[in-house]
Amino acid sequence: MKNSPEVKIQNFLPQESQSIGSQLHRLLRAAIIEGELLPGQIISEIEMSKRFDISRQPVREAFIKLAEERLVEVRPQRGTFVRKISVKEVLDARHLREIIEVSIVREVSAKHDAELINRLRQLITQQKETAPGDAHAFLELDEEMHRTIALHAGREYAWRVTESIKAQMNRVRFLSFDFAQSKFELAGEHAAIVDAIEAGNADLAAQLMEKHLRGILATLPRVVSQYPDYFTDN
Repeated sequence: MKNSPEVKIQNFLPQESQSIGSQLHRLLRAAIIEGELLPGQIISEIEMSKRFDISRQPVREAFIKLAEERLVEVRPQRGTFVRKISVKEVLDARHLREIIEVSIVREVSAKHDAELINRLRQLITQQKETAPGDAHAFLELDEEMHRTIALHAGREYAWRVTESIKAQMNRVRFLSFDFAQSKFELAGEHAAIVDAIEAGNADLAAQLMEKHLRGILATLPRVVSQYPDYFTDN
């Protein structure tokens, strides 16, 4: 277990538009999801305060938000630890995400929005052009594609809900990036969904989105087997 995390966030430059606590929460959240801070690793309020040269109050605020998202847990008299990945929560999040996004893609398919189609195809092209092994770049573009579909459907709140529940799924996706579907396979699935949206075929778009979001079900057992210390059944 690592006890003194060296978070690879090189430049923490607070922006006036957001509180320092919110910005730190976002940075630490990404570090946990991308595996920079590992399950079971202790994170110290004092060390983080020194690391980023900020007071302890915004660090405490960030830790509270991370705990609410079940990304960290506070153990009395022991400290704050990065939570292990709950297999049950991954499966529940995937189920809820499917319900939300399948419904959204049906709505979008009825809009015949050429601007949306062009934007989605641009994102697919960018996905294919990401450097080999660059999980951050590819999954960021993947996220942007799903977000774009939701926003064009006018479902901003639904997307915020989706973001809030899929953190555990994203942790699995980063761990499995090197041996899950290739970026070309995933981009191909995205392209098929976009084709169905463009054709106005809501049933096909929904079917393809459902299949796409179920891909993690095939990957999860292998990830758990490869990283057993990172997971819990609870």
